[in-house]
Amino acid sequence: MSETIPTAQLIFDHFPDLTDLQRHQFEALDALYREWNAKINVISRKDIDNLYSHHILHSLGIAKVIRFRPESTIMDVGTGGGFPGIPLAILFPECHFHLVDSIGKKIKVATAVAEGIGLKNVTAVHRNVMEEKERFDFVVSRAVMDTSELVRLVRKNVKKKGQNSLPNGLICLKGGDLAHELAPFKKCSDVWNLSDFFSDEFFETKKVIYVTL
Repeated sequence: MSETIPTAQLIFDHFPDLTDLQRHQFEALDALYREWNAKINVISRKDIDNLYSHHILHSLGIAKVIRFRPESTIMDVGTGGGFPGIPLAILFPECHFHLVDSIGKKIKVATAVAEGIGLKNVTAVHRNVMEEKERFDFVVSRAVMDTSELVRLVRKNVKKKGQNSLPNGLICLKGGDLAHELAPFKKCSDVWNLSDFFSDEFFETKKVIYVTL
């Protein structure tokens, strides 16, 4: 007996207060990512059936630890095909998300998907984060590099004055044992286990980490 492929209902179950537009946007991601992934591989071909659990819901794990206030600005570093930026942009339509990746074809996919679902609160640029000059309330990423290295690169991009429940900083999706990696940030970091929010075994070792910058 084959396993049921997760659908957008998985997102609706965890985020029941979505508007009709948000529901439509989440539903539309499946066809868009399948279409684009066939042309430009941004998700493992073996993993495309897990789009909603391994990529979209995983991205939304950030929303379980912070609800970005309207007009917050967030930069997604190493966004790839748009994760976590695009799912978060759907969830927080009154915030602005700036998606950055050093690989142009990945930004092409992220741009096409954002346009395909009518997102007005997303910009996507082909750029190395070292060249990014803008400042934001938060920087988010999904396991792009060691935390110390990422902090070094994006500290310049974080605004000093905050407006959210957490002080401005870096929020990353990571997996595994992070004790050594986070040791330099012991006094200014926090960690949440995504298994506390999502029951799928995929999330057993997945975490959200936050570092004040």
